Amino acid sequence: MAALDPSTAIGALMPWYPELGLTGFWLGAVATVYVLIIVTSVVVIPRNRRPTTALAWIITIILIPYLGVVLFFLFGTNQLPTRRRRMQAQVDGIIRDATDQIAPAEQVITSPSWFAQVTKLGEHLTAIPLADGNRLELHGTYNRAIRRMADEIDEAESYVNVLFYAMSHDDATAPFFDALERAVQRGVTVRVLFDHVGSMRYRGYKKMKHRLTQIGADWHRMLSLYPWQGGMQRVDLRNHRKLLVVDGRTAYLGSQNLISRDYHRGPKPGGDDLKWKDLMLRMEGPMVTGVNAVFISDWYAETEELLTDVFENDPVTPEPDEAEAEIEAGDQHDVFPCQLVPSGPGYENENNLRLFNQLLYAARERIVIVSPYFVPDDSLMYAITTAVQRGVSVELFVGEIADQFFVFHAQRSYYEALLRAGVRIMLYRRPYILHSKHITFDDSVTLIGSSNMDMRSFTLNAELMLMVHGEEFVNRMREVENGYRQRSFELTLDEWRQRPILTRALDNVARLTSVIQ
Repeated sequence: MAALDPSTAIGALMPWYPELGLTGFWLGAVATVYVLIIVTSVVVIPRNRRPTTALAWIITIILIPYLGVVLFFLFGTNQLPTRRRRMQAQVDGIIRDATDQIAPAEQVITSPSWFAQVTKLGEHLTAIPLADGNRLELHGTYNRAIRRMADEIDEAESYVNVLFYAMSHDDATAPFFDALERAVQRGVTVRVLFDHVGSMRYRGYKKMKHRLTQIGADWHRMLSLYPWQGGMQRVDLRNHRKLLVVDGRTAYLGSQNLISRDYHRGPKPGGDDLKWKDLMLRMEGPMVTGVNAVFISDWYAETEELLTDVFENDPVTPEPDEAEAEIEAGDQHDVFPCQLVPSGPGYENENNLRLFNQLLYAARERIVIVSPYFVPDDSLMYAITTAVQRGVSVELFVGEIADQFFVFHAQRSYYEALLRAGVRIMLYRRPYILHSKHITFDDSVTLIGSSNMDMRSFTLNAELMLMVHGEEFVNRMREVENGYRQRSFELTLDEWRQRPILTRALDNVARLTSVIQ
């Protein structure tokens, strides 16, 4: 039998390398390194990673080994740098100590029967208990919500804590920054955090930084791209939270960023004049302490400055029965038990994904999901389709159009399986980008906040969700959902099957990217 020529074998294994003109020793060296890369990848990459994600990275490295390794180091791990991971342990302690001030709900909630287990899960994941006595208001009109937050800042006496994924100075947000300036002039401490990547890509970013400096605010980038500010880390780890805390008295959270409603896209010739549709929530009560603790933990992660002294000057939150007594007759349902659920790459568990799945399996009658970016993993997909199969009505609101190309097409690749299972899909009509993020379960529980239902929100983004118990609050959310329904049209399976072949192909290819997004 004739001996096998090594160069022939290497050429068959790696057909692109002979084109580089490598022979003899150098070809052997390249092949050896290639084999080592593959072996190391097969051993290292699957550790603590979903098999689908691991396989996608291994195939990428096999096909483009050296570039693939570089991409993996840039995007392949959702862990924070070592320094930040050490700080995260301290951050967990900060949140735990701060939220020790929150008195757990004394009233045992027996309906629905599954709710106690859900709150136990939430407290196990975050150390934040369910607390009574939270007064909530919904704000779904975009510019009015900004003005309402500005009005809140005008009432600040001690401090204002601001954190938004995307911030820009423009005509819509100018009143907010003007209110910050007035607060500083009154002697109020103003602290501002914004995500570096989330903000820098929008027009008005430089003007926003200049304005914050001009008014005397203490501001910092979150998860900075600059190595000297945050260390080497995966460049697409992001802080996606949106929150405002005033004096520890009131807090805002939700889906809306601090930027013009069109995100500076402007009218397009012959196209859509895009407008974002969001939902913000104003809160008074003990859970404001939880929101403030999340801000303090993010502030510490970016500045290494601990702000625990802010709690010493916060107003004393009345006990739940006292808070109820302050509510006039006819508004007895204005206060609700709530539990805050922060999540992100600093946590060991995917807090939001675990909570979503637990609630999806627990619901008995009806689930309404609103998510602009819906790219579920297998566990979430099974939870949703299983809910339908056991007789639960499931309705999904997504946009007819979206602003994220690959995520939008990856999302569409799930529609057929959802429709076949019996999920009703409602498409919010263009030119609006439905950007709200909330879910209602039966007539009892609402989740509202910043988290989408996609892998980025589960593993790469720092998010913040609020779980609210109460039929009255669900009824308010039903009004919001009905408003969406009036502006939407239902997608049918027959219509979806008729979409062009090229569009189907694009959707399916985009779906492949979801495991490494």
